[in-house]
Amino acid sequence: MRKKIIFWCLICCVGITASMLTAFSYSKERSASSPSQLIMLIITTLVLLIYYLKLDRNEELVPAAIKVKEQKKKGDNTSKTVTFKDVAGLEEVKEELSEVIDFIKNVEKYKKMGAKIPKGILFHGPPGTGKTLMASAIAGESNSHFIYASGSEFVEKYVGVGASRIRELFERAKKNSPAVIFIDEIDAIGSVRNADNNSEKDQTLNQLLVEMDGFNTNDNIVVVGATNRIDMLDPALLRPGRFDRHMFIGNPNVKAREEILRVHTRNKPLGKDVDIADIARKTHGVSGAHLASIANEAAILAVRKNKNLITAEEFYQAIERVLIGLQMKNSSVMEREKRVVAYHEAGHALIGRILKNNPVEKISIVPRGQAMGYVLNSSDEDRYLHTKDELQNKICTLLGGRAAEETVFGEITTGAKDDLSKANEIAQQMVCELGMSDLGNRIYKYERGGDTMPLVDREIKKIIDQCYKKTKNIIKENIDLLEKIASELFRKETLTGKELEMICNF
Repeated sequence: MRKKIIFWCLICCVGITASMLTAFSYSKERSASSPSQLIMLIITTLVLLIYYLKLDRNEELVPAAIKVKEQKKKGDNTSKTVTFKDVAGLEEVKEELSEVIDFIKNVEKYKKMGAKIPKGILFHGPPGTGKTLMASAIAGESNSHFIYASGSEFVEKYVGVGASRIRELFERAKKNSPAVIFIDEIDAIGSVRNADNNSEKDQTLNQLLVEMDGFNTNDNIVVVGATNRIDMLDPALLRPGRFDRHMFIGNPNVKAREEILRVHTRNKPLGKDVDIADIARKTHGVSGAHLASIANEAAILAVRKNKNLITAEEFYQAIERVLIGLQMKNSSVMEREKRVVAYHEAGHALIGRILKNNPVEKISIVPRGQAMGYVLNSSDEDRYLHTKDELQNKICTLLGGRAAEETVFGEITTGAKDDLSKANEIAQQMVCELGMSDLGNRIYKYERGGDTMPLVDREIKKIIDQCYKKTKNIIKENIDLLEKIASELFRKETLTGKELEMICNF
């Protein structure tokens, strides 16, 4: 529509200009204003003509060109401030990377021995464990140019744009050697190639493979990739000569959590009652990003309370806030529902204590997030191997809330939704991945509509039913103790682990 309007305006201006030129040439009496009007009309006509020609161009190619320019500016960052001192809890990974850093600093020493620098390092593991921070620390320790790129930045619908950006990325690295290229979420461009992938994505991956395999070892360039899904990556990308070293970066153990907390609290004023080791024990199974968030939330809570120091109370509140959710202060829970929740959480705590799972740190029926109540556990040790009985005991603990509801009230509620999801997930792993069922030492793929699905479902149901039956029997045998715990929890709304032990030992 806009193009048509400009076109007809241009035709009118050309017509008026032509008529004025004709009248001007044959007129005997020429006014002073006629030449100036004619010049203005000619300028207007030229402006409209230039604008019309611009509109006539193919606009679809413009955004791609602009994005390429933005890509040039985006990755051009140097990071020398982050070092291994800023990365806590990954000592084994640091030790392995120290050789790569020494290679970048002292190339000639390794060349004499005929050694070649590793071309690529792949960090894989769950999110929030420090993969990006570690890549930045490599550049900081080796005093190298750090070039950051996200895998999604290379994905475009225009054929050839992604491959072009890969070439530009490596050219920039060669100009700024020594350099560390970091590609975050590399699975966005490095996933397995098949007939379903579009040609643009395949070309981008092919260009990355060529660049990693082809650039000169004398360029002193290291490519670092990070992904949460290493199983999705193309085998050609994982082979030696491209990503030579694969390093798993998982959730920190209790010692590493303590070190991470010390890093994130070193610039914060802590009270004398803050025990970093105790906080590390209470945060079993969390990532480094969660620990950083806990330290930050504790500081925010201290500011909100107008305190000069961060005390242990703020840290414990921050743990619950980050791991469970915000506390619902004005929640209008009916008394009957509150009593059901008290028995539900008391059932979890009782089964966990009797079966000797992780020690109970806190029980609460104060709503947080979407949870009407919760049980917090702590652990002094990190377990990597679990027996079949231990996994079954975990399922029993998860089912303890529902078993208590059914035993006391004769009916079940929707409060066990999350518990059932976790219990079924453990049972599925036992059947499909761990060979801990009556099907024996077999591995099964659990696929909807698959041939083995009915067989697997029967085994999962058998495990869940056996654990639930065992849980109900324990509840019935200890019904008096359940009543004590639930009554005290209903009255106080929150019980500590020490208070639970006092009730059970009384």
